[in-house]
Amino acid sequence: MLTGSIVALVTPMDKTGEIDFHALKALVEFHIKSGTSAIVAVGTTGESATLNVDDHVKVVMKTVEFADGRIDVIAGNGANSTAEAIIFSKLFANSGIVAGLNVTPYYNKPTQEGLYQHFKKIAESSDLAQILYNVPGRTAVDMLPETVARLAKIKNIIGIKEATGDLNRLHEIKALVADDFLLFSGDDETGCDFMLQGGDGVISVTTNIAPVQMSKMCEFALAGKTEQAQEIHQQLMPVHQNLFVESNPIPVKWACVELGLIPSADCRLPLTILAQAQHSIVRDALTKAKLLS
Repeated sequence: MLTGSIVALVTPMDKTGEIDFHALKALVEFHIKSGTSAIVAVGTTGESATLNVDDHVKVVMKTVEFADGRIDVIAGNGANSTAEAIIFSKLFANSGIVAGLNVTPYYNKPTQEGLYQHFKKIAESSDLAQILYNVPGRTAVDMLPETVARLAKIKNIIGIKEATGDLNRLHEIKALVADDFLLFSGDDETGCDFMLQGGDGVISVTTNIAPVQMSKMCEFALAGKTEQAQEIHQQLMPVHQNLFVESNPIPVKWACVELGLIPSADCRLPLTILAQAQHSIVRDALTKAKLLS
């Protein structure tokens, strides 16, 4: 079962915007050695919205290759077009990934019925396990608990990444779905409480730069060891809060460079490198979290 600290992995790139597969391999090894439970390849943090289909598939498949069965890989396979999401779902079926992560369609603002039909069609297109992903702050559409409950009845829809940061959502969804439906936080700032209140894990941006600490925090939280979990969580709070001073993944990529994890903080346009004015904010957060001396 997928639980604990799951990294929403950055996609390393060089200054021309080309994928740095050597750096990607090093990141996969880093997370295996650090105790991360699973990797999400090409989610929001992996720049799914700026990679073309070929690069998207290459990054996912290379991540699976580098993981070599030692860590579970989840593939971002959502899109604002149902047809495009189905293409990804079919491509990733029988590829070695354990599930697809499906973001709510962005920009076109579907109704709740539209959301239901969208995810139902994707789930029916292959046998690949699917995890729903609700992040209204990025997509401008909020999938309500009642819609999640309808979708949870489809056999290969196995869970949700709930990124509203509203802990009430956890309890609302939990009351409507079966006990084996997986509930992941998509918000690092509230992820610890999410698990302490019954969630199964966190799909995390912070885990990119603090995998050992996040793994241990999740272990404590899932075991109900509130004091130990909260101690680590509070230590990491400066980075939870300041990795979003600009749009994700801009700050976390810069932090990865600062910690020597990747050689370049470059993103694909329209994303840019972290502005000079924000450097001290992120560096100070890394120092306060004891990730940088």
